[in-house]
Amino acid sequence: MSTRQLLLLTASLLLAACGGGGGEAASPSPAPPAPPPPAPPPSPAQLSTLRSDLSSPWALAALPDGRWLLTERGGRLWLLSSDARSRSELTGLPAVASSGQGGLLDVAVDPDFGSGQPYIYWSYAEPGSGGTAGTAVARAALNGSVLGPATVIFRQQPKVAGGGHFGSRLVFGRDKNLFITLGERQLLIPAQDLQQTLGKVVRLTREGGIPSGNPTWSSAALPGIWSQGHRNPQGAALHPTTGELWISEHGPQGGDELNIARAGRNYGWPIKSYGCDYGAPVGDACRIGGGTHAPQFDEPLTFWVPTSIAPSNLVFYEGAMFPEWRGQLLMGALAGQALWRLELSGNTVTARSTVLTGERIRDVDVAPDGSIWLLADSGKLMRYGR
Repeated sequence: MSTRQLLLLTASLLLAACGGGGGEAASPSPAPPAPPPPAPPPSPAQLSTLRSDLSSPWALAALPDGRWLLTERGGRLWLLSSDARSRSELTGLPAVASSGQGGLLDVAVDPDFGSGQPYIYWSYAEPGSGGTAGTAVARAALNGSVLGPATVIFRQQPKVAGGGHFGSRLVFGRDKNLFITLGERQLLIPAQDLQQTLGKVVRLTREGGIPSGNPTWSSAALPGIWSQGHRNPQGAALHPTTGELWISEHGPQGGDELNIARAGRNYGWPIKSYGCDYGAPVGDACRIGGGTHAPQFDEPLTFWVPTSIAPSNLVFYEGAMFPEWRGQLLMGALAGQALWRLELSGNTVTARSTVLTGERIRDVDVAPDGSIWLLADSGKLMRYGR
């Protein structure tokens, strides 16, 4: 084969490989699509004041129709519009002992409020004889804007003198039974006495009865006691995945705790604390009972030392406005004047940080739009959101 023939054959083969030779030309490969533009960053969150005319506000609770219930420690229960701009007072509450830390405290809505159980529940310091008082819980039907006759479903035993450590958070479990957190009224040892409901978590039915599943104690105990050894649990929330009750507790000088309140368990107060007696020099040596709770008592999930922040209420964030916070725990602080955010891995607290500072945050809740509503001792109802 001559050189000319070899060149012609090579050209023919190349043309055939490229789709030539009289056939249709091959289409070029399409260009890859351009990547979508990056999502714009979320707008920065802002804190706004919805109301500033409140007097010692203590608790918020959302109704299914978007309205809110709000308590003031002096004894007033308010019904707010969904935007909090208007309010009306609900009357007919039992007498309230409003002194010290006592007064009208938490408020909660029946889990079946929209389907035949139109009840709301509230905790309060109930006056007794000789200047005594004790945490009590009442309920009444709410029909529109009218509160029906109240029925007391629980009374702390015994009533004692003094104005401190009422506890008083109300949380419904998944089984629709009611948890009540109770402080030890600054009397210490009653937290370990099962013949008193001071320093306990109690679990009752919605009518005040004793539900199945409450623990059996090794010694005689008053009905309803769920756990013991608590100092002053002023925060409580149900874990969205496990359904367990998480509570925050005030320590003495330091030693504020976050615990899971489990049936039949003891949390050590006043025998063990990471805090110190008031006036003791700050340091590890002053920790009550050496600090470490185990193995006799349950260890806290986390604790604050050496300075108390005075934790208030809790909420697990499940909203849409801050998706990066879903499953995390938000907690108010009184002496610490802050809103805390606790990052979790299961039941382990992996990080703690403050979101807002400068106000004594008494309660924290999540609105239907995912914004965070806060009550401050300064008399403000605030909204943190985008």
